[in-house]
Amino acid sequence: MTTSKHITWTAALLFLAVLTTAFQSIRAQAQSPDADVASPDAILRDPDAPILGDANGDLTIVEWFDYQCPYCKKLKPDLLRAVREDGHIRLVLKDWPVFGPTSVHAAQVVLAAKYQDKYVQAHDALMAVNAKLTEDLLKGTLAQAGVDVSQAERDLAAHGNAINALLARNNMQAEALGFQGTPALIIGHFRVPGALDAANLKLAIGDARAALKRDK
Repeated sequence: MTTSKHITWTAALLFLAVLTTAFQSIRAQAQSPDADVASPDAILRDPDAPILGDANGDLTIVEWFDYQCPYCKKLKPDLLRAVREDGHIRLVLKDWPVFGPTSVHAAQVVLAAKYQDKYVQAHDALMAVNAKLTEDLLKGTLAQAGVDVSQAERDLAAHGNAINALLARNNMQAEALGFQGTPALIIGHFRVPGALDAANLKLAIGDARAALKRDK
C-alpha cells in the first residue's frame, strides 16, 4: 500500500463520496460479525480512538495516518491550525500503519503512551521526525519528548490486546471505505482520499458544515 498523492480540493471533488452512501454500501456487503466495526458510529465514535480539538464539536474530522507518511506530516500543521482556529471541530485520530513493522510498533508505543498521559507529546514528536524511522530513532525521539519509553513498552505488553484490536478496527474501516493509503480523511459527510493544503482544507470544512446544516 502506498501513500495517496497530494491533491487539491478541486481535484478531490472528483473523488468525494457522501458517507451515508458509503456506509449503506458497507452494510450491504457485510457478511460477518465484524460488520459493526465499519458502522458509522464505530468509525466516528470509537471510544479507544484519540480525540483532539473539541470533544463535543459540531463537526467531526477523522484522519487515518502513518508515522512514516510524508504527506501526513505535511498535512498535520494545517489540520491542527484549522481545528484550533475553528474551535468546534472534533478531530479523531486513527493510526493506520501501512509502511511496515516499524510503523506498526510506532503506532503501538504511541497509543501505549496514553497510559502515562503522554499521547499528544508522543504523537507530535513522531510526526515531526523527517527521517525514516528506526527503533533507535523511535525510542530516542519519544524519550526527548518526555515519554518514559520503558513504561510505554510495559503498558504495551499489558494492554497490547486492546491496542492491536484498535489498529485492526482502523484498518478494517479504512479498507471498507475504499481508502488506498495515508493520509485519508472524513470531513463531516465527505471522505477525502489524500492530503489537502491549508486553503482547500478550509474550503472542505466549509462545505462539510454547509452539508450538515442542509441535513438538519
